[in-house]
Amino acid sequence: MSIGVRSKHIGSEVFLLYAARGVRGFGDGFAVIILPAYLSAIGLSPAEIGMVATTALLGSSLLTLTAGFMAPRHDLRAMLMLGAALMVATGVAFPQMAHIAFVLVVAFVGTINPQTGDSGILVPLEHAMLARSVADSDRTHAFARYSLTGALATAAGSLAAATPDLLVAAGFGRLASFEMMFYGYAALGLVGAALYRQLPHAQAEQKGASTPLGPSRRTVYKLAALFSLDSFAGGLVVQSLLALWLFERFDLSLSAASLFFFWTSVLTAFSYPVAARLSARIGLVNTMVFTHIPSSIFLILAAFSPNLILTLGLLLARSALAQMDVPARSSYVMSVVTPSERTAAASVTAVPRSLASSLGPALTGMLLATPFSGLPLVACGVLKIVYDLALLASFRKVKPPEERET
Repeated sequence: MSIGVRSKHIGSEVFLLYAARGVRGFGDGFAVIILPAYLSAIGLSPAEIGMVATTALLGSSLLTLTAGFMAPRHDLRAMLMLGAALMVATGVAFPQMAHIAFVLVVAFVGTINPQTGDSGILVPLEHAMLARSVADSDRTHAFARYSLTGALATAAGSLAAATPDLLVAAGFGRLASFEMMFYGYAALGLVGAALYRQLPHAQAEQKGASTPLGPSRRTVYKLAALFSLDSFAGGLVVQSLLALWLFERFDLSLSAASLFFFWTSVLTAFSYPVAARLSARIGLVNTMVFTHIPSSIFLILAAFSPNLILTLGLLLARSALAQMDVPARSSYVMSVVTPSERTAAASVTAVPRSLASSLGPALTGMLLATPFSGLPLVACGVLKIVYDLALLASFRKVKPPEERET
């Protein structure tokens, strides 16, 4: 294959991955907002909603781990299509029954997470395919564009979360309106499957390997441990429960929440290209740390804010910084392992994060009923600052290839 044909092929592959990330982001954008509202509408308490969030994160962790360790021996395209099929099944199943036991089962095996972003079974598969399609010098920018696409789509999805209010105003029942949104989520899964189908077959780069992780095992496990602390903290303020906190503390409407989360996603989206440029100047690890700490301070201040306007302002300021570590982190993990370890590394660093974050929602569900409902925000901010300092101390001297060359 000539260089020109190969470049065109790679460009098409990257475009399809971006498009699929956008479709998934749009679905996640409205699902994480309507999920707590739907669960409240069918009679679940805040503590039970926290249990559902925890169960969803636990199930996501198990599926992500399985995908990460199976991928080096299987076709990535086929596994991506299976993940899209699971998304379809999740959207169809959620509206079928309102009993807590059924909801927990669907949450465990399904793809709707209480938080948006780089989590879920499809993430390590997309990361591995994207990393194999770009050069080291363009890797961070590629992940920034990938994250930008997802965040903008999530923003649009957040606006779509107001649809149930519009349907109710048009005469539809409240529960029927939520059910239509879940079916829309399933339809997006079909679109994702169609996009993945156009990808080339992508077998493991090192067939017959005895283990998905080899020479980089120690580095990956150390990163996974640190990321777990960050994710446990983040699990205390997953987006679904942050929405629930705003609903209960300030009586925020679903339409207002959808607009607020639209702007948080927009700010997050445009922070990604900034992160890519910043990392080229100060390095990936420094970018992760020195953008993260101010965002945690804004979150802590929001917990003590006396009114809705100030609270939303602080949370918006946090959104402009809080996710700048995402493309830097994804690029960094892909850079410090060998090509054959990339899928497993993405999975192994993602799964402990999901497991750790799954502990938070159930705890937050109970803390929301305490006299100081902002306690989860304070705990999240403090723990994230501890993580940032630990990451800086442990990895400031471990440079990716593009930083070693300069």
